[in-house]
Amino acid sequence: MTVPLDIVTDPAHGGRWTSLRSAEREWLWRRDAPERDNVSPGDAFVDAGGLEECVPTVRGTPDHGDAWARPWTREGEADVVHGDRFTLARTVRSTADGAVADYVLSGDPGFRFVWAAHALLDLSDRASAHIRDGARARLFPEAAGLLDRAWPEDATWVEGDWPAPCGLRLDRFGPDDGTAVGAVVDASRCCVHDGGDRLSFALEAEGQPVSIALWRNLGGFPDRRPYRSTGVEPMLGRVFDLAEAGPRDAARVPASGEARWRLTLTTNCRCD
Repeated sequence: MTVPLDIVTDPAHGGRWTSLRSAEREWLWRRDAPERDNVSPGDAFVDAGGLEECVPTVRGTPDHGDAWARPWTREGEADVVHGDRFTLARTVRSTADGAVADYVLSGDPGFRFVWAAHALLDLSDRASAHIRDGARARLFPEAAGLLDRAWPEDATWVEGDWPAPCGLRLDRFGPDDGTAVGAVVDASRCCVHDGGDRLSFALEAEGQPVSIALWRNLGGFPDRRPYRSTGVEPMLGRVFDLAEAGPRDAARVPASGEARWRLTLTTNCRCD
């Protein structure tokens, strides 16, 4: 059965999605972070959960991008944020079987960026992520001690095949084990299963590199007062940090001056 998804956003505080609700449940994990109300561009990231619009990078500088600490404004049907070198417009609408978010990033032709819909989900430890078997997955240094091989000297990342790249099973979101790892999978679609509930993400972006990033924090982050947070992040680009992106690892504004993409969310999983 498919049902609409109701989305609530907070334009005044970084455009964050604060609710993603179906008839059965709230999908987004959130935490109290009152300091989020008074941030400015350049401040250290404040993790309030929900879904963050991370652009033009996720990791690196500025941490979690240049949009989360800026107020967004309403222009027609779109929410808009103006960054240092770009403008991002987002239009969200419910559909009969979920929701659609359309994006337009305006900037100088050739401007390179990474974007992620950094969705932290409220999942049980029995939840699982479903991506096509054999998709190439990049792992980053925080996973070094969890692999079936030694980490290559000076490597920025290593690659293996989903669902267990380099022997690290990534398709399960529990039980908690005190680890925290991120991965970027060469895929445009992911479905999350949690009991009988389903949430599917699909990303379309003509001419741009697309991927699905995962953040699986099973009580291993941060070092002090660790908590559990699990992320499924449709992404333009194939790295978390724009500074580490090779020629084909980042999105690029075309000659028109506008990069466009669409994120579709449904409660109907095609991998069943």
